[in-house]
Amino acid sequence: MNKIITVSRQFGSGGRTIAREVAKRLSIPCYDHELIDKVREDCGFTKEFIDENGENSSTSLLTSMFGSSFGRDIIWTSQCKVICRLAEEGPCVIVGRCADYILRAKAELFKVFIHADAAKRAERIVSLYGERSDAPEKRIKEKDKRRASYYRYYTDGEWGIAKNYDIALDSGKIGIEKCVDIIVDLY
Repeated sequence: MNKIITVSRQFGSGGRTIAREVAKRLSIPCYDHELIDKVREDCGFTKEFIDENGENSSTSLLTSMFGSSFGRDIIWTSQCKVICRLAEEGPCVIVGRCADYILRAKAELFKVFIHADAAKRAERIVSLYGERSDAPEKRIKEKDKRRASYYRYYTDGEWGIAKNYDIALDSGKIGIEKCVDIIVDLY
């Protein structure tokens, strides 16, 4: 089995940046947005449709009851196939997309969760993503709520609970670079 690092993260915590740097240092691939392209190739949906109906979409009971989750479920099935195929190809880092759950019995996993306090995350999304500085906390809360809902819907598990990961790192307190160092050292 290949050793795979899965990185789950709160919005604005720097998880994507950390994952990319870890992969770079370990000379292994990192799959984040690239995963969307591979899923698109597999299922035939547009990138926009996958963006709207993937990891950050609302997966409420109401939408699932009225059938609007059909496309989302096709994306999920395709995503599972793609993630499993990537894990079979060799060691890699996979960001989000319930990869920790999908690969739980198919690969040797090192499951990482990156978090930070709301103020640090708000500061980060304003400076890096050009988010308006008047209400970034609202966007942070909404994105995290959608990620948690998506995770719960497909895994029946709780996203962001420390016991579900091998390590949880506070990037706001220890910094992006130190998070990378720790993950690389533990890999």
